[in-house]
Amino acid sequence: MNTQLHITALEGVPLIKPGDDLALIIHSVMQQNGLSLQDGDILVLAQKIVSKAEDRLVDLNTVVAGDQATTLAAAVDKDPRLVELILSESRTVIRQKPGVLITEHRLGWIMANAGIDASNVSEDDRVLLLPVDSDQSCAHLREQFQHLCHADVGVIINDSFGRPWRLGTAGVALGAAGVPSLWDRRGERDLFDRELKTTQQAIADELSAAASLLQGQGAEGKPVVLIRGLSLGAGEPVPSSPASALLRDKSEDMFR
Repeated sequence: MNTQLHITALEGVPLIKPGDDLALIIHSVMQQNGLSLQDGDILVLAQKIVSKAEDRLVDLNTVVAGDQATTLAAAVDKDPRLVELILSESRTVIRQKPGVLITEHRLGWIMANAGIDASNVSEDDRVLLLPVDSDQSCAHLREQFQHLCHADVGVIINDSFGRPWRLGTAGVALGAAGVPSLWDRRGERDLFDRELKTTQQAIADELSAAASLLQGQGAEGKPVVLIRGLSLGAGEPVPSSPASALLRDKSEDMFR
């Protein structure tokens, strides 16, 4: 296990536009920062730059709200066009009250507004959707970094989530590749030789939260973080798993 990690936010990442080659841009910025990728490194990318590169921007003026969205928008005091997009990106509505709309995103995440956001989007009346498939986006970026840098690296896409029962947001993983997103430690022994019965460690979320401290939540402009030195366990390597492995099955969800 680690006694230290090195976490570095890259300086000078430009504003990302639809169609930009993220891997090439990040590779160039790393060189400008005097860094190069090494085997075992993990890059944590803020969701917004991935969504922008994948052109997940939507102009609300092009959205027509249906009856369901219009009715729900009145109940939660939100723009009916935004609610139409939220419903289109969601499996179901989980909770609602004025100013709050919690849904199950089509990828399984329980989150506010299906992750749709207008912060750090320059154009008025434009909002940003999550990537179509965050795990697949990470896998593709990982392949590109391997080609560009000849290094076996992990990639995480993180975003800020609110949490039940606790104030504030924290970074969580929406996508991952080449990273042990969930470390199942059941069957191991504790300090007093008791068997661990339920312990599963959300490695990708913990890395996402650490990276989020450097990325910031406002105008910091540091959407890419390099994490170096992660080492788990003392025996066989912990296998990689996508961020979707972190989703709790509905049959085990006691809080819906």
